[in-house]
Amino acid sequence: MDQFTLNLLFVGASFALYIGIAIWARAGSTSEFYAAGRGVHPVTNGMATAADWMSAASFISMAGLIAFTGYDNSSFLMGWTGGYVLLALLLAPYLRKFGKFTVSEFIGDRFYSPTARLVAVICLLVASITYVIGQMQGVGIAFGRFLEIDAFWGLLIGSCVVFAYAVFGGMKGVTYTQVAQYCVLITAYTIPAVFISLQLTGNPIPALGLFGDHTASGEPLLTKLNQIVTDLGFAEYTAAHGSTINMVLFTLSLMIGTAGLPHVIMRFFTVPRVADARWSAGWTLVFIALLYLTAPAVGAMARLNISELMWPNGTDGEAVSVEQIETDPEYGWMATWQKTGLLGWEDKNGDGKIQYYNDANADLQARAAENGWEGNELTNFNRDILVLANPEIASLPGWVIGLVAAGGLAAALSTAAGLLLAISSAVSHDLLKGQLTPDMSEKSELMAARISMAAAIVVAVLLGLNPPGFAAQTVALAFGLAAASIFPALMMGIFSTRINNTGAVSGMLAGLLVTLLYIFLHKGWFFIPDTNAFTDDNPLLGPVKSTSFGAIGAAVNFAVAYVVSGMTKETPQEIKDLVQSVRIPRGAGTAVEGH
Repeated sequence: MDQFTLNLLFVGASFALYIGIAIWARAGSTSEFYAAGRGVHPVTNGMATAADWMSAASFISMAGLIAFTGYDNSSFLMGWTGGYVLLALLLAPYLRKFGKFTVSEFIGDRFYSPTARLVAVICLLVASITYVIGQMQGVGIAFGRFLEIDAFWGLLIGSCVVFAYAVFGGMKGVTYTQVAQYCVLITAYTIPAVFISLQLTGNPIPALGLFGDHTASGEPLLTKLNQIVTDLGFAEYTAAHGSTINMVLFTLSLMIGTAGLPHVIMRFFTVPRVADARWSAGWTLVFIALLYLTAPAVGAMARLNISELMWPNGTDGEAVSVEQIETDPEYGWMATWQKTGLLGWEDKNGDGKIQYYNDANADLQARAAENGWEGNELTNFNRDILVLANPEIASLPGWVIGLVAAGGLAAALSTAAGLLLAISSAVSHDLLKGQLTPDMSEKSELMAARISMAAAIVVAVLLGLNPPGFAAQTVALAFGLAAASIFPALMMGIFSTRINNTGAVSGMLAGLLVTLLYIFLHKGWFFIPDTNAFTDDNPLLGPVKSTSFGAIGAAVNFAVAYVVSGMTKETPQEIKDLVQSVRIPRGAGTAVEGH
């Protein structure tokens, strides 16, 4: 059976499963659409949350960014997992105890203000739409490769699949679909990693193989990798490549952004009890760890494989020839990925070989001149393709490649569905029902939720055609926006009675606007020539890149909220009592009263 047919079988079977589950668990009420009827078991919810969380950025993009940057991008791992600790300890149980459907509804009630709820909706939409761009980008990449079509058409097909099961299933359908998607994506991620770890190190556990010996050379794997990449003019894989300050701010942005993401927080509204919210977060960490402990090994081993493939006899030999790429089955994956537009090469000096090296490296310039090289001839290697191409690079069986196709799509679709649900809930429940048409019937609200989700899919597709970076980088921007706008409002709403409605609104707007300003400035989106001088390679604030600014935006949010609250009318007593009741465990006052 040819590879294309295998891909269709694996992807088609998984899609049939998802849509079948969505039909079986179709939401029939707003409670089921928004919160799955609050009847999801903590283990089930943990698995669904893990799938919701492990998006295209985690499955497709993160290992690629680690592979080509090395040590510095381990901050993705630390930030994303560390955020769940904050979520479990500081937010999830309290928000569940409050008993609302959405994050915006909590903010509106806690800060006794329709304006606060509206601003929260705006912040949610900005962060969620930015996030969903990265997911749709991953969908387009995965579909484009495994259906052997342009990524544009892959994006359109993927959006239709999301529409088919998310619009009708709501949170109830999405929850059980995400459980199935988790099983598919974790299997698809770990099986190729086990094969490749066995090939390179003889160890079937990738996380241990990463620190084991390279079988062919007898050297430690990371030592061998460092040698190859430095021979090619790149920095050592295990060395720190950038600013420590930026790395700390980036990790912090991801952490507090995680704790402020509406589509993740919504999952904790689906469990029956407050204690189940904590257990859900714990189980989520367990399920996430299975992938996140494997990702660093996948990145390092993929970088070693691609480097050795381009220089089959080492850097003292010759680079791979154009003839090999065109005729040798070992290189067939390159021709396939070239069709997607995400991989490209050019024989610039006409020597019949494709030199892959860092042409900006001063130490290699003399060698390049001596050999007649005219720059790196691997002209395009989109980092988002690395995990999907990894089984082909390692010459694994065709069924493994088909499984990875299904896994990559499961990761992107599961998070896209969660985000779209958060967006539709914000529009239908918080904006329409909560602000514009409070007398709306449940049936009309359910229809509005489905229509708004469909509209969100259209917007996500349009923006996904021209994303502001690789999938994981685009997602990092969304985390920064959530960190700067939503997380501080939730923290102050739960743990401070001093913050009033004016302070909360001012803080959210200040955090959101200053972060958007910094991102737009560094992405060149102002269309003003003088602003294009600032990029992530030349940041306005020293080493602080746009993806790291969320932590500073959060600090601005906190500061503005406290200052404005201190200058305006004090929080009403009934709201202070509400905050206290949310924080105090049920029955905690009984012993004191009896005493």
